Amino acid sequence: QVQLVESGGGLAQAGGSLRLSCAASGRTFNACVMGWFRQGPGQEREFVAAITCSHGFTSYADSVTGRFTISRDSTKSTVYLQMNSLKREDTAVYYCTIREVLGVEIIKRRSNDYTKWGQGTQVTVSS
Repeated sequence: QVQLVESGGGLAQAGGSLRLSCAASGRTFNACVMGWFRQGPGQEREFVAAITCSHGFTSYADSVTGRFTISRDSTKSTVYLQMNSLKREDTAVYYCTIREVLGVEIIKRRSNDYTKWGQGTQVTVSS
């Protein structure tokens, strides 16, 4: 069983930066996709970014493209989300997730496509 533990959330001013980390432990996968979703108050969980475990291919939501960067350290089984130029609308609980893949690592953007989630970390952006 894999466990995901997020860290790095907190309070930032608009225009500032935060870096989230997600450490995976437990079982390993031959192929997988790791990603970040977020859920604001009264909103549905939405896709933010994802990265393939083997080749590091990435995908971003339009709302964060050019501001957020997802990366991975495969030796530490850790994925990062560097968030720059933060906006108030980035305020949300951010969840790390992982999806085991059989065959080709295809990035999915629906939360239902992911099976394991971290506990979430709060990001609050003030103006």
